[in-house]
Amino acid sequence: MEGAAGGTRGVGGDSGRVTLLRRLDHVAVVVRDTESALAFYSGKLGLSVASSEEVASPHVKLTYLDAGNAYLQLVEPLDDQSPLARWLDEHGEGLHHICFGVDDVEEAVASLSDPGTEVVLGSGRGRASAFVTSDAANGVVVELTGFDAETDVDAAPGYLGTR
Repeated sequence: MEGAAGGTRGVGGDSGRVTLLRRLDHVAVVVRDTESALAFYSGKLGLSVASSEEVASPHVKLTYLDAGNAYLQLVEPLDDQSPLARWLDEHGEGLHHICFGVDDVEEAVASLSDPGTEVVLGSGRGRASAFVTSDAANGVVVELTGFDAETDVDAAPGYLGTR
């Protein structure tokens, strides 16, 4: 296994392990109001807003804060009837998922798929992605998204020993 200075992370040849893990892409926090959340994350912690957009499906506002080698993603549901809004009502504000960049989303999903694992395929930021829910993840939803060395490494200087 190579660390940050060597390139691809993971353990080659071990079945049941994601061998294509490239980076922590983002940590997603679901919030009721983005502006209120920004008062803390930007105002108090000093994280700068890298981008913000409204997505039609699911209807959410996504705000990415630069946290160094990864992003903090604020997720605000804009449709009160959406699954994410129901999740927010049930669980309250806080950690929703962690997202890892991988070379091959399908292969990574296959390596994580045990009996009882739920997978929701999708695309985000123009890339293949999947949300994986598994008892083995200790109650944390894991998102896997396609890794793009050109933009992802540039967005996180020094990651994988490239700068």
